[in-house]
Amino acid sequence: MLEISDLVKTYPNGLKALHGISLAVDRPMVVAIIGSSGAGKSTLIRCVNRLVEPTSGRVVLNGTEITALGRHGLRKARRRIGMIFQEYNLVERLTVMENVLSGRLGYVGFWRAYRRNYPPDDVAAAFEILDRVGLEGRENARADALSGGQRQRVGIARALMQRPELLLVDEPTASLDPKTSRQIMRLIVELAHERGTPVLINIHDVALAQTFADHIVGLRDGRIVFEDGSDRLTPAVLTEIYGEEDWSTTIRKVEEDDEAEGAEAAKGRDDTESGVAAG
Repeated sequence: MLEISDLVKTYPNGLKALHGISLAVDRPMVVAIIGSSGAGKSTLIRCVNRLVEPTSGRVVLNGTEITALGRHGLRKARRRIGMIFQEYNLVERLTVMENVLSGRLGYVGFWRAYRRNYPPDDVAAAFEILDRVGLEGRENARADALSGGQRQRVGIARALMQRPELLLVDEPTASLDPKTSRQIMRLIVELAHERGTPVLINIHDVALAQTFADHIVGLRDGRIVFEDGSDRLTPAVLTEIYGEEDWSTTIRKVEEDDEAEGAEAAKGRDDTESGVAAG
């Protein structure tokens, strides 16, 4: 599905952010890219759809070499690649529905989009996706009236409106509290599996990566130093990616969070049942 070969990115100031990265995602799965700040995570994600222009190397998505496309071809290819941003990238003065429907801009004419005159099938699909991401009834709310978690859900819905063949996700939880972060990650993973869409996530939270990703790629100084299943992410591997630290506490954190979440859910069920019994 996605093949990255010998990808290099050198910035004009001489900084070499990527050193010949090669990576293949050959089936629908969630791949988390982890590493320290400056390791090249965001650069790698953005080189895939050429928001950052690679210096050399190839990116091929379902037979189309993205890195060989001209302006027109790239514009068409980007319709097939959904992007979810850390900073949401919503139009604040527009409604939730208008932001979500903007995911269809690559498929409708300029004047139709300008007049907000989207096809009925697109509008119906937007309502369905809003329901799925937990924003039912919020379609007329302005984007600037939403919480951070709600804004990220709008960003997810907008990306899904493209019906993408690949989903790129850039630090989706960096501005969110721990509980909302887990909810957003769970939502992204569930939707990816439901739709059979491969996902590449740049994420700084190791515990979230361990909990939700199928596969993990560890970057250090623009090079891949680890690539395997999330269950193979040991303290020794984390030391190789990030440097010396007591990583055993990070590994335990995943288990503790899961247990705490399970206890919270059980308490909620008990409270509900108690309420029903009392009624």
